[in-house]
Amino acid sequence: MTGKQLKNSILQWAIQGKLVPQDPNDEPASVLLEKIRAEKARLIKEGKIKKDKKESIIYRGEDNSYYEKILATGEVKCIDDELPYSLPCGWEWCRMGSIGEWGAGATPAKSNIEYYNGNILWLRTGELNNDVVYDTEIKITERAFKECSLRLNKVGDVMIAMYGATIGKVAIVGKEMTTNQACCACTPIGIFNWYLFYFLMGSQLDFIKKGEGGAQPNISREKLIAHLMPVPPIEEQHRIVSQIRIILPYVERYAHSQVEQNLLNEGIKSKLRKSILQEAIQGKLVPQDPADEPASVLLERIKEEKLRLVKEGKLKKKDVIDSTIFRGDDNKYFEKKGKDTVCIDEEIPFEIPDTWVWVRLDDICEYIQRGKSPKYSPIKKYPVIAQKCNQWSGFSIEKAQFIVPETISSYGEERKLQNKDLLWNSTGLGTLGRMAIYYSKLNPYELAVADSHVTVIRTLKKFVSPEFLYAYFSSYTVQSVIEDKSDGSTKQKELATNTVKAYLVPLPPYEEQKRIVNRIDEVFAHLT
Repeated sequence: MTGKQLKNSILQWAIQGKLVPQDPNDEPASVLLEKIRAEKARLIKEGKIKKDKKESIIYRGEDNSYYEKILATGEVKCIDDELPYSLPCGWEWCRMGSIGEWGAGATPAKSNIEYYNGNILWLRTGELNNDVVYDTEIKITERAFKECSLRLNKVGDVMIAMYGATIGKVAIVGKEMTTNQACCACTPIGIFNWYLFYFLMGSQLDFIKKGEGGAQPNISREKLIAHLMPVPPIEEQHRIVSQIRIILPYVERYAHSQVEQNLLNEGIKSKLRKSILQEAIQGKLVPQDPADEPASVLLERIKEEKLRLVKEGKLKKKDVIDSTIFRGDDNKYFEKKGKDTVCIDEEIPFEIPDTWVWVRLDDICEYIQRGKSPKYSPIKKYPVIAQKCNQWSGFSIEKAQFIVPETISSYGEERKLQNKDLLWNSTGLGTLGRMAIYYSKLNPYELAVADSHVTVIRTLKKFVSPEFLYAYFSSYTVQSVIEDKSDGSTKQKELATNTVKAYLVPLPPYEEQKRIVNRIDEVFAHLT
């Protein structure tokens, strides 16, 4: 249970009479409501408040059902279906309009400079703090107050938000103030204002539900005053408030501890994911199997496959492996390209198992290329994968825009994304280096292409697992230095295509690649 859920539960117990014991010596709420009606009648007679035409009395009939009688008309109806729960002995139901005088505020015309920068506090619902409000950001003038017929809320009044995202937020008036039209305030009559405050706070979900249905959620003053409210004896109201004040600091402490624990858990999960990926890409997550075909042989088969594709005209000869990375007698790493051999020991980030090899990314792929700048169209036919589509949480086609359909003919077949292509964000600080795997099943459209800020990496999938490469490029080894590998200014960092092609990659035997990917999925599933 979260801190918020615990707080809501405590408030629910309070307003259902389950937080403190009832005292048979308390004057029952029925007597309290009679006193409130008498006081309201006096205030109406003196012209201090207006008469409520829907004023009612809720009572229990001889058949044990609840009835509501409208005082102005004498109309009586059964309201059993409206009552959300049973009340303790000594409590009564009433409409919220019965326990006070309710009024909303207004917004003086912003164009009239004589209405603002005065001395009268004017509250907006965003300033409701579920506590006592003593000040507001904006002050209005006496002229605005008079000409706009604003209600002046007195110290102790209870305010509640009626519109938008703040629906149900409450506060107590700590200093006389007015409000905007999205806030309603109640001057309680005979009811302990802090009990009303906590009742409103505990009923926030109900108010949110009542405000649903329109473009701008709105519970309105009419809906508020018609809302059913449980009324305890006045002595019990004070006991309830005292008990809530004792408990809530502990709840807040619990919530704070829970937030810290959640942050700690997320931090641990993040560190565990990074550690798991590091173990995986260094050959430490799953054991090596001597029966696996070593990666050196796999590399030869990749070269043969590329030669076959060259012969078929599907690849250019320059795309065939022309480098070999090996370990010399002095235990250092060297790379042979044609007749040239150079030491690359400083490029090697970590040691790998004997059955693995280091390769350049281009040597194990059939296609590495940036997308191209599209002409966008509102016609949703051919999506364009941009950087925002590639999140660490996965690939998202929903965030794609679309190209002008007629321009698809300018895209060669190789530019149309294939299942399990790697999409690497290659420009811009903050998004640079973020990667996703393109899954065609997540694309409801005929095809997709990438824009010029995304590099498409297409492995020879018969020999190289895209998921293994994704794990490698997601790892701390790559991500911690990605900006250093890029070119350009601080805000315009760019990962050049040649840099991507030349990236060093550890290549395990193919069967081990699959075991590593499966193991990562298994372990990560326990961390969600």
